[in-house]
Amino acid sequence: MNPFLDPAEFSEEPTGPEYLLHLYITGATPNSTRAVRNIKDICEEHLKGRYELLIVDVYQQPELAQEMDLIGVPTLIKRRPGLVRRLVGDFSNRERVLKALGVAPPAGPL
Repeated sequence: MNPFLDPAEFSEEPTGPEYLLHLYITGATPNSTRAVRNIKDICEEHLKGRYELLIVDVYQQPELAQEMDLIGVPTLIKRRPGLVRRLVGDFSNRERVLKALGVAPPAGPL
């Protein structure tokens, strides 16, 4: 192996955080506020240091919502890793959110 080449330069893995999430909301409505709080809590608890969360207000950036063909909001789109997944709601069902993100929920006491 050439000692002057950095193997990281040739990696096919994407650079940046492992999880890339986009959350589409509608302003500061109660449902949007709850969704933001819930997804941030879930990410900090289960993905700390491994995620990037982009929050898009469809009132301020309607063209982005139109590009994504959103059928409801709040909508969370998991861009990576793996298959793109969409979740609609306030994300209060943590087990469902973790499953969609591909994160195993912590095991309970036996």
